[in-house]
Amino acid sequence: MAPINTDRTRLPEKADFIWLFFKTSGRVSRAAYFLGGLLVALVQAFPLYRFTLVPEGSAESNMWSFVFFLTFLASLWSNIVLAVKRLHDFDKPGIAALVLFVPVVSIVAFLVLCLFPGQAGPNRYGSRTNAPADR
Repeated sequence: MAPINTDRTRLPEKADFIWLFFKTSGRVSRAAYFLGGLLVALVQAFPLYRFTLVPEGSAESNMWSFVFFLTFLASLWSNIVLAVKRLHDFDKPGIAALVLFVPVVSIVAFLVLCLFPGQAGPNRYGSRTNAPADR
C-alpha cells in the first residue's frame, strides 16, 4: 500500500486519481464526491463544447462526437464509482448507487450524497474517508 500523502501542498499521486475515479473500494467525503463529480463533468463538457464549434456533418464533427461518446462512457463509470464510495461512507452497500439512474429520485439522492455527512469513524468499508478500504 502506498504511503499516505500528509503534505497538503503536494498534488495527489497518480494512483490516488486512479483509485478515486475508477476503483470502488473505500470511502469518500462530501467534498471529494462533489469536487470529483465536478471534475468529471468538466472533462465531459470539453469535447461537447468542441463539437458545437465545428460545422455539422464534417469529419471534425464526427471526431468530436466520438471523443464525447468515449468521454461519456468513462465519466459514467467514474460517477458510479464516486457514488459507491460515497455510499460506503454512509456504511451502505454500493449497489444502492443504481438509484442515481431513476429520474427525479436521482436528484434527491445526489443532494443527500452531497449534503449529509457520512458515518464518523471506521466502518466495514474502511477506517477513514478519502482512502481505499483497509486490506
